[in-house]
Amino acid sequence: MNCAQVLRVDKTGFPVSWLTPQAASLFICADRVLWFHGDVSIVLRGGTNHQGQRSELGIPAIIATQGVDKAAKDTPALSNQLLFLRDNYTCLYCGIRFASRDLSRDHIIPVSRGGADTWTQVVTSCKRCNNQKADRTPEEAGMQLLAVPFVPSRHEVLFLSNRRILGDQMDFLRSGIRAGLLNTA
Repeated sequence: MNCAQVLRVDKTGFPVSWLTPQAASLFICADRVLWFHGDVSIVLRGGTNHQGQRSELGIPAIIATQGVDKAAKDTPALSNQLLFLRDNYTCLYCGIRFASRDLSRDHIIPVSRGGADTWTQVVTSCKRCNNQKADRTPEEAGMQLLAVPFVPSRHEVLFLSNRRILGDQMDFLRSGIRAGLLNTA
C-alpha cells in the first residue's frame, strides 16, 4: 500500500525523516510527540472492544518528536538516486532528460586525478556524455556544465525522496527548498 507518510521534525521544526503512519502512531502512543502541525492526514483503525466500538487514531501530517537526530543535520548521504533527483534526471552536459537506467554519476574532476565523491564534485550525466568527457575535466573535454552542483538541504532531501507530499507538508518544507528544485516532477 502506497499511502501518505508523516513528516517527522525535531522540537525546533528541523525536518528529520518520513515516517509510515504506523511508525508515527508509536511516537503518539508513547507520548513522545511535542507538537503537531497540519490536518489529520491518516486515520488508523484498530480492533473492536467487547461493546463493538472500534478504536481510531488520527495521525497529523507533521509531528515534532522529542530528542535530536544529529544525523539529520549532517550532509545527506550521496546516492545516485538522490543525485539524479537533485538534477531532475537531466544530463548536466547535454541538457537532455533521461530514465535513471541511462544516467551515470560523473565526477567533475575525475577520481583518478584526485576528484572526490562529494555532492559538489559530482553531477548527473548521460552515458554518452560521460564517455565523451572520459578522464578529463569539463574544460579539457570542451564541455560546459549547465548547472552548479550543490549539497541539498535536509528540506530538499525530504522533498526529493517523497513524491506523495501532502499540502501541509509541502508548505512546511518549502521554506528550505531552492526555487528551481520545486519545479522538478
